Amino acid sequence: MDDQKNKPSLWQLFKLSLNNNTQQDFTQGSIGIAAFLLAVPMVLEMAMESVFAIVDIFFVSALGFAAVAVVGLTEAVLTLIYAIAIGLSMGVTALVARRIGQKQPEQANTIAGQALWLGFSIALAIALIGSFYAADILRLMGADEAVLAMGESYTTIMLCSAITILYLFIINAIFRGAGDASIAMRSLWIANGINIILDPIFIFGLGPIPEMGVTGAAIATSIGRGIGVLYQLWHLFGVAGRIQVRIAQLRIQLPIIQQLIRVSMGGMLQFLIATASWVILMRIVSLYGSEAVAGYTIAIRVVMFSILPAWGLSNAVATLVGQNLGAGKPDRAERSVWVIARYNIIFMLTVALLFIVFAPDIIVVFNDDPGVLQSGIDCLRMVAYGYGFFALGMVLVQAFNGAGDTMTPTRINFFCYWLIQIPLAYCLAVYFELQSQGVYVAVLAAESLIAVFGYLLFRTGRWKQTAI
Repeated sequence: MDDQKNKPSLWQLFKLSLNNNTQQDFTQGSIGIAAFLLAVPMVLEMAMESVFAIVDIFFVSALGFAAVAVVGLTEAVLTLIYAIAIGLSMGVTALVARRIGQKQPEQANTIAGQALWLGFSIALAIALIGSFYAADILRLMGADEAVLAMGESYTTIMLCSAITILYLFIINAIFRGAGDASIAMRSLWIANGINIILDPIFIFGLGPIPEMGVTGAAIATSIGRGIGVLYQLWHLFGVAGRIQVRIAQLRIQLPIIQQLIRVSMGGMLQFLIATASWVILMRIVSLYGSEAVAGYTIAIRVVMFSILPAWGLSNAVATLVGQNLGAGKPDRAERSVWVIARYNIIFMLTVALLFIVFAPDIIVVFNDDPGVLQSGIDCLRMVAYGYGFFALGMVLVQAFNGAGDTMTPTRINFFCYWLIQIPLAYCLAVYFELQSQGVYVAVLAAESLIAVFGYLLFRTGRWKQTAI
């Protein structure tokens, strides 16, 4: 009876989850409470990440489908950068979580400092490519002359500001691995709040700010992300928390950087394989005109808006698995996976029902062109049919990643995306003349198979023996 009285209420847990000063030990106590404390800020963080995509496409859609195509084609290329950033963040989260579980905070701090150098080096290389080859990249993606004329500066700015993308992911991964998920959440809230304010100002012009069109969206997004990164760095260097990077941890230590690369390489390959396949799918869709590309782009942005909160819930799995393996509690790590998987499936099936029923009402908010509208509706509904599988698959993938076993999801992705999804998409679209609808069917098939193979491999338990 006393235990029931002392059990915190849902509202108390919610407030605690948003408090970055809590020093909760996630390797003991209730798994449900640990999952809740981690998942709430991670869900809100990922929801804010998806707002970037929705806000930009909402304002840019007022400029016409050519402007939407600019964003879509550039986003397809940016997904390669996201792949690198997410891959690095998986390695960072796994290593930091494992050290926190082993009660080695100084080692966790050192890993954080070396991750900053690694992210900076990669961002510099991407910025140089963006400065010189933005137009060539758009041509390679199938942009026509109208899209090219409108979009070159947008693509240049987005590639040159890659450091803000990389640091948002990497530094938030540091905080998530340590269990300070609320700081990661706040950085995304700040970045998005600024982006929402600046987007219409720079796109349409206001006061002394001239109308910049689609280029203004790139400037607004880059400024918002940049300020979010400054907030992260302030917490990383100046505010008390589980992670505190000092000058000593910023001295370059090649063995740790090599370890980061080694653990992250599977994650990078994992997402490069996945996102490169999305680039190819975009190229197939572009065979059927800018309207098809615009509809596909809008639908995928809406999908991101729903999947990223679920991905945030899945991120809690990576932290719980990493910390509990570090503490020598593999059974607790496994139980954590199934608890969160259940919540994720319920959430995603609810969203799927809404998308299937209200797809026309959702897509028309962004664009009412008949061609764009039909393409977007078809894509949104087809992807929603597989949401139950998506929910399970993303949790299992993050469980592998949190354990440091990033190569298992990489192999699954290679098989499902490159050997199934791409050939199937091309055959259905071109040979069976389903056009863009064939691409959407291939997406559903591949994502469902990932959940099936992930489940079978997870049940073997080999991920529990991963040493990092």
